Amino acid sequence: MQSYPSKLLELAVGELAKLPGIGHRTALRMALHLLKKSIQEVEALGNAVIKMRNDVIYCTICHNISDQETCAICANPKRDQALVCIVEDIRDVFAIENTGQFTGVYHVLGGIISPIDGIGPHDLSIESLSERVAAGKIAEVILALPATIEGDTTSFYLYRRLAPYGIRLTAIARGVSVGDELEHTDEVTLGRSILNRMPYEAGRK
Repeated sequence: MQSYPSKLLELAVGELAKLPGIGHRTALRMALHLLKKSIQEVEALGNAVIKMRNDVIYCTICHNISDQETCAICANPKRDQALVCIVEDIRDVFAIENTGQFTGVYHVLGGIISPIDGIGPHDLSIESLSERVAAGKIAEVILALPATIEGDTTSFYLYRRLAPYGIRLTAIARGVSVGDELEHTDEVTLGRSILNRMPYEAGRK
């Protein structure tokens, strides 16, 4: 077990090591790096994290993170409000935006259906999606969910839920490898998958 010369250092390392992808060695390097910085720089970092946690909210329309009730994407008059891309997570919004190929808006589910993890349709933002579609202003919904069993299950559930509204339902082309998460897919492949999307039913054949 690691021995620390300072209980305060040990406490800081312990907290940093709780971050995803950060082991104790990396956490120790980060803590020692912060010790070399000025009090003002460390306070700026700490205050930025605290302010983010306290003040960042979720868009009331699409559930993306935002500083306002309506996120910048939903509020942008240049975006096609009739074209909605369904994604699992906020990170997927970042990934698709980085391609520069999508001009519509989003709907963040906040997860995917996974019975083994105890996640069902009611745990996701599906009800608000249905309300958006029912309002009659959406022409097409793109299902941009992971190419996994859970992702396919969620896509099929959404297809059955939204099909009665008579909108166009498409899925991103499977240039994204089976089992891949969108956030780990390169921008060119992901961009082409959005542009070459296909009718959802045809995508399942």
